[in-house]
Amino acid sequence: MDISGFTKTTLLDYPGRIAATLFLGGCNFRCPFCHNSSLVLAPGEGPSYPLEDILYFLKKRRGILEGVCISGGEPTLNPGLRSLCESIKALGYPIKLDTNGTNPGLLQELAGEHLIDHIAMDIKSPPAHYAKLAGVEDAALDKIDRSVQWLLSDPLPYEFRTTVVRELHTEEDLIQISKWIAGAAQYFLQAYRDSPQVMQRGYSACSKEEMGHYLRSVRLLIPSAQLRGVD
Repeated sequence: MDISGFTKTTLLDYPGRIAATLFLGGCNFRCPFCHNSSLVLAPGEGPSYPLEDILYFLKKRRGILEGVCISGGEPTLNPGLRSLCESIKALGYPIKLDTNGTNPGLLQELAGEHLIDHIAMDIKSPPAHYAKLAGVEDAALDKIDRSVQWLLSDPLPYEFRTTVVRELHTEEDLIQISKWIAGAAQYFLQAYRDSPQVMQRGYSACSKEEMGHYLRSVRLLIPSAQLRGVD
């Protein structure tokens, strides 16, 4: 399999670890605020990194890198994901997987086979608005909720995260999300970042003060909630 994007070193993508991040193309959502639109809409048209080159790099960096993050797009759509995880684990690396939660069965299988060590799941909105924020008619909300409930059972380290967009989210939305995932070990409110790669232009980030206000509301139900990417 080919990798659609590759960050050799990051301190941000895998909490507490120096990591490399691999990006797999393709996604079943069309979130209007997505900042990786090229991976979603045209995964085969950008740069491609042969798997053997990635594995060679990871082998050489053992003892320096402390983990590998697999992101996207939506990685669970890729039929080669399990094999990729097996190859990375054979090199001794823990793996963090980023997902939208629409494939709970595969998440549980990978965790049960000890092929992933950490999951970061995006929560786009409260259930009532999910199709709009996911940009599709059928957002597979039943599957997303299965992933939520499974993660809340603490099968492995995880985090939920919501990218907050001023034009798309309200305080009530975030309160409803926090009710949905109440008891979560980790929940992050992430600041929206505009870029040329965003799926749909015209969105903006909330101010530091607004994000702080939202965090205080969310912490009534999830005391450990935090902000991420807020200047």
